Amino acid sequence: MEQLLSPDFKFIDLFAGIGGFHQAMTRFGGKCVYAAEINPETARTYKNNYHLEALHDITKIDPNDIPQHEVLCAGFPCQSFSKAGQQKGFGDVRGVLFFDIVRILKNHIQRYGGPKFLVLENVRNLVSHDHGKTWIRIRKELEDIGYNVVRDPIIVSPHYFGIPQLRERAVIVAVRKEIYDKPIKLTIPRVPKNSCSMDSVLIQRDTKEYKLASFKLDDYEERLLAMWDDFIHGINRKIIGFPIWSDVFFSKRPINSKMPEWKQEFVRKNQELYRENKEFIDSWYKKYDQLSWVKKTHRKFEWQVDNKITSVFEGIIQFRPSGIRVKQPTEFPALVAMVHVPIIGKYHRYLTPREAANLQSFPPSFQIDENMRLAYKQFGNAVNVDVIANVFQQFIKLIEEQKNG
Repeated sequence: MEQLLSPDFKFIDLFAGIGGFHQAMTRFGGKCVYAAEINPETARTYKNNYHLEALHDITKIDPNDIPQHEVLCAGFPCQSFSKAGQQKGFGDVRGVLFFDIVRILKNHIQRYGGPKFLVLENVRNLVSHDHGKTWIRIRKELEDIGYNVVRDPIIVSPHYFGIPQLRERAVIVAVRKEIYDKPIKLTIPRVPKNSCSMDSVLIQRDTKEYKLASFKLDDYEERLLAMWDDFIHGINRKIIGFPIWSDVFFSKRPINSKMPEWKQEFVRKNQELYRENKEFIDSWYKKYDQLSWVKKTHRKFEWQVDNKITSVFEGIIQFRPSGIRVKQPTEFPALVAMVHVPIIGKYHRYLTPREAANLQSFPPSFQIDENMRLAYKQFGNAVNVDVIANVFQQFIKLIEEQKNG
């Protein structure tokens, strides 16, 4: 039976972050021979964990300096394709960085035939960006230099594997055509919906990190969440379906026709909710001092749950620019680089950096940056280890079965 990878295969880690790909590949015996990460603080965390200097600007890398390898991994920048960004794609310098991967590949193809496998990761929106043209361009670039690329990116999330984080990403896998040239269709098994447990990633109460006061809610936050908990218990709807904008409850003015239609609709729905619950909301408003002490952003509230929970303190909470958001306790929202750190309602505290590491499937031995702001940012930017490991394992298994079957 043909062995596709050496037992101690070599891989490189481009746009390395804090090493999500590194963690995944070493599970299968891989050895990292080169890493590139442009952010000095992130590269420092990488070096602290893997004893490998990663501080390199990919646009200035001489491909001849990169050792021969069997697997190329790259979590190339996603902001230019993300819905959260301006979606400029290849019109953004961050999107153009994909072509540095192609540049490195071309050099290594000339030297020794190139790496056998590619594993790339990006945001889910890569699939539909620019009406699919971005993905077609990426696939063609890789196919033109000799790679058999999965027909469509594999959309996968940690919660597919029982990790309580909803974070869908696009993973692209490819193999050299001379190794395998038939169409690649990869299906990733997943656990049943809503089968994740929030508690599976939480640290024990007797740990030093758990006891730090910096993770606990302050008096303002406690009062604020108690206020919205009262609101949820008091109104006549348990499933709402639109954001609560308390500032428009008492408005006597006609709805501004110059507002976008979606915004006008939200105003109408809020005023209807007020009319249905006028007696309670008037009492609630008075009880909490006309919300005079509440920050403007926190007067907005998003109850994004089904009827399985009835209290704010049963959910996962975030303070966001759009308002206070409460979600189901089965899956944390995606950790992102500009992170709004989730609050674990039942424990009245914020998610800790170690729990962020658990959500991204990093092992207990991983050394987290001592600066909490940086730690959250680095985990928000990281690829999820279990996601990459599962996709890679299934990909290699598929090629082996097809070749040897």
